[in-house]
Amino acid sequence: MQWSEDKARLGDNAVLFAPSVTTDVLVLGAGVVGVATAEALMRRGLSVILVDRADGPGQGASFANGGQLSYSYTDALASPSLLKRLPGILAATDPAFRVALRLDPDYLRWCLAFFANGRAARFAANSLAGIALALRSRALMEELLARHPVEFAYDVPGKLLLHEEVAGFGAAADIAAAKQRAGIDVRALSPSDVVEVEPALAGVRHRLVGGIYAPGDAVGDPHLFCTGLVERLRGSGLQTRFGTLVEVIVEAPSPALRLACGERLEAKQLVVAAGPEAAALLRPLGWRAPIMPVRGHSLTLPPGNSAPRVSITDVSRKLVFCRLGQCLRIAGLADVGFTSAAVEPRRLAAMSAAARESLPDAADYEGPGEAWAGLRPVTPDSLPIVERRGPITVNIGHGGLGWTYALATAEQAATMVVQGTAS
Repeated sequence: MQWSEDKARLGDNAVLFAPSVTTDVLVLGAGVVGVATAEALMRRGLSVILVDRADGPGQGASFANGGQLSYSYTDALASPSLLKRLPGILAATDPAFRVALRLDPDYLRWCLAFFANGRAARFAANSLAGIALALRSRALMEELLARHPVEFAYDVPGKLLLHEEVAGFGAAADIAAAKQRAGIDVRALSPSDVVEVEPALAGVRHRLVGGIYAPGDAVGDPHLFCTGLVERLRGSGLQTRFGTLVEVIVEAPSPALRLACGERLEAKQLVVAAGPEAAALLRPLGWRAPIMPVRGHSLTLPPGNSAPRVSITDVSRKLVFCRLGQCLRIAGLADVGFTSAAVEPRRLAAMSAAARESLPDAADYEGPGEAWAGLRPVTPDSLPIVERRGPITVNIGHGGLGWTYALATAEQAATMVVQGTAS
């Protein structure tokens, strides 16, 4: 009450006298990455305050993304196949991929680095590094569910990548063989084998030249994961600050967040897991994070008469079909450098038309649905950045694989925080 009276009396100057709240670690960002990081920190005995400008957890890129936990398939976004499509992308005729035209130097540098990572050698190295993170996340997910039996439509139906082009399937089969030699269960299938794994694909068998099957890949609703896990962590002492903007990050003498509401949060350590907003938040500290927003769209619809049980990726159309409980989620599109997270009707209509063409009976396309768009924080090499400088650790840049990588990078970030606290 005293704070409210002082604020009313002092007006805008009240921020100078705002009360401070202290904790061991502040985690900025409450998507799957931030929530997983908070859990990893609390498991190590640290007190945590989780902060997000949204009204609750999992409201950004984690809200309605594709839902796939692609543990065996972590191909980087920049690839040789993408470079072949570059003329159409630059001409804005590519149906799945768009690049905004901006003269911002940071944006141009990012674009040059991104397309440089599309060369075959870099693509292979980036994708291989991603698999190591993904497989670690898979093991950690089983451990987390043993501790916190959260309901989020989690299932392990496997994943099928559908190929309609001979050359593309041949290259994918070679990669699958290399993964098998490394002990990863990924199989190249004939069209008949594809239908045997997923009978709902019988109607499109004539279009297929083959498929890549990863039986150990999983699915889950990331928004439900965030909300459910936060509720459980609150029972163990997690504090949250939702619905308030961070005006500035204070680096010294100890990290702090000054909130727009006037509150000041202080801690021994700070973890920034703020998705696409991380770059702007870190820039005043002299920390230039090579992250670019890449917008994606999704539609969540009732399942159709031939809704697949297995998670599907249509390689040609760059679409995902993911069964999440009683719903089917369709996701796709990559709009690089677009900063608005609003649904773009034309892009959504194009994605819906491509989905009908791909799997016409997978969803009830005329039924009640929910459209969504979100900004994914992408690095030029599609690999997340987990680094510590003094009392600040970043866990950012997960791109379209944040749901897949979240638990592994949370462990990395928590380990760095503990090391920083002990030093």
